[in-house]
Amino acid sequence: MTGATSMPQLVIVSPALRDANNGNWQTARRWQRHLAGHCHVRIVKAWPDALATGDAAMIALHARRSAQSIAAWASARPGKGLAVVLTGTDLYRDVITDAAARRSLDLAQALVVLQECAPHALPEAVRAKAHVIFQSTTARKALAKSSLHLRAVMVGHLREEKSPQTLFAAARLLAKRRDIFIDHIGDPLDPALGKAARATMAAAPNYRWLGGQPHEAVRRHIQRAHLLIHASRMEGGAHVVMEAVASGTPVLASRIDGNVGMLGADYAGYFPWGDAEALAALLLRCRESLVGEGDRLIARLAEQCRQRAPLFAPECERAALRRLVGDLLSRPAGTS
Repeated sequence: MTGATSMPQLVIVSPALRDANNGNWQTARRWQRHLAGHCHVRIVKAWPDALATGDAAMIALHARRSAQSIAAWASARPGKGLAVVLTGTDLYRDVITDAAARRSLDLAQALVVLQECAPHALPEAVRAKAHVIFQSTTARKALAKSSLHLRAVMVGHLREEKSPQTLFAAARLLAKRRDIFIDHIGDPLDPALGKAARATMAAAPNYRWLGGQPHEAVRRHIQRAHLLIHASRMEGGAHVVMEAVASGTPVLASRIDGNVGMLGADYAGYFPWGDAEALAALLLRCRESLVGEGDRLIARLAEQCRQRAPLFAPECERAALRRLVGDLLSRPAGTS
């Protein structure tokens, strides 16, 4: 095969494209790069489109948001070449409450989940279809950081699933500290949460809401921080967690399956979801450990993240993805 025209054509359906700058788009674009030279990949928001007749396989991100495209593919190409990727809210909410999302699972020949706890959340009848593919990112050099203060960053658009209220409350609890700084990156998808972020800045001088940022700027913020905070209520497998791990930046995370499946069951940086006091206490322990006091928590977290980092290597994701696509392309119509 010498060119794109001689390669099989695969379509990735993503409910968000470049302008959204979110996890679904980043996954779609990265997978397109991983499959370069293996098949010709295009990314669309909905299928079919004008180029649909050439598609040999489909990867659809999000069981509910891509449900119409998934159903259209299954009707046009029954039993052939369809993988559905469960990216977060569809896995932990929609497959329970939404009939279209559940039907997406039944129609697919393969289900892709993004962390090791996720298969247990699937209905038992479709669990055998599950493939765990950890997402990947490029490694960055861990930077030396000041011991004079602790800087934490939380990354995620302001919406209910990301639980920014937990961060707001923790920042207020630490408002009198002049040695703990919290940066918060994300667009105000919920205007009320944007208003709450501004109110938190007024009440807690050590908290800064920076709004949305380009991806490269986000990675630099993570790289420079002592800690990433990830307070989400539900996640399929967050990009920012792996980006922190690959940058040598430890994570403080809510104890939910989406985070445990990324960081491991024995990780020492969890707090109960929604518990601002527990998050504030972890931040204080990490601040103490920077100057050699307390239980050296931040060094322990850094070592645990270093041990998990190989899971998020690009070559691992690339190999797993190519195996999946090879199976989709070789599967004859009418099989399941």
